[in-house]
Amino acid sequence: MTDTLLLAAALVLIIEGIGPMLFTKRWRNYVLSVASLPPQQLRSVGGVMVVIGVVSLVFVLS
Repeated sequence: MTDTLLLAAALVLIIEGIGPMLFTKRWRNYVLSVASLPPQQLRSVGGVMVVIGVVSLVFVLS
């Protein structure tokens, strides 16, 4: 179980690092535009991402 969590964390770091590494200017503009969104919209986007992640996890584990 611990190995799986460490693997998942490593994959997240790799995937999250690709954007700033390869597309620095676009990634920075994206982060600035996300930072300017109202809090309610950020919560909605975060909620949608969580739901998509949970549904994906259920499909992968079943």
